[in-house]
Amino acid sequence: MEYSIFMVLNADKISQQCLPKHVAIIMDGNGRWAQAKNRPRVYGHKKGVDAVRHSVQFCTKLKIESLTLFAFSSENWHRPEDEVSTLMELFLYVLSKEVKKLHKNNVKLTIIGDLSRFSEALRSKVDAAHQLTANNTGLQLNVAANYGGRWDMTNAAKQIAKQVAAGALNPDDITEQDIAAHMSMHDQAEPDLLIRTGGDLRISNFLLWQAAYAELYFTDTLWPDFNEAAFADAIACYVARERRFGCTGEQIKQLLAET
Repeated sequence: MEYSIFMVLNADKISQQCLPKHVAIIMDGNGRWAQAKNRPRVYGHKKGVDAVRHSVQFCTKLKIESLTLFAFSSENWHRPEDEVSTLMELFLYVLSKEVKKLHKNNVKLTIIGDLSRFSEALRSKVDAAHQLTANNTGLQLNVAANYGGRWDMTNAAKQIAKQVAAGALNPDDITEQDIAAHMSMHDQAEPDLLIRTGGDLRISNFLLWQAAYAELYFTDTLWPDFNEAAFADAIACYVARERRFGCTGEQIKQLLAET
């Protein structure tokens, strides 16, 4: 089923409360997009930056609070060396050229993931981007780089273990809230909508904890072609769904009637 962009942008039909507060995207298909045009895979990654810009603009327009983009997974190091090298150069370029634009538009940028494997120059750019945009109050843009959901949960477990070892926490008292407090983006709403472009039907170790109740949306559209209209289709599909969080549909309807 296709959804019109006007379904999303028409304020008379859809209130701000219906929209997701947090959207996460697995940006897949850059390499295949380039290969289909008889261009090297790295060309697709460069064109994918344009789709990132469009997505940031779209979320800003809809006043979505957080956008999380899966840029580089912990498994991506296994890709061809020249492709990984180009991705690192592209990441450095984007941090050098795009952060000022994000800052100008009141976007707060946070890079999540294990940054220890990146070069000193890249880590320095990340720190500078964090500092520059730290006090911005508009869209929260999270870019997951050298990130994996299992790494995130392992890191949280290590922090909990340190508290237990120090005698500050009893193992029997550990709650989900304790674990969540040590996960990436713990200070933000959990993703309401997780989008994957490129046609694959899996989440590939992305936000395994945070996306427990996210609505999943898969599209065959390759990431460089994921424009405003494609994003609007995903949002419109989301608002048409009934989110129950373990309740029955009747309970949700009664709750909505009481608010």
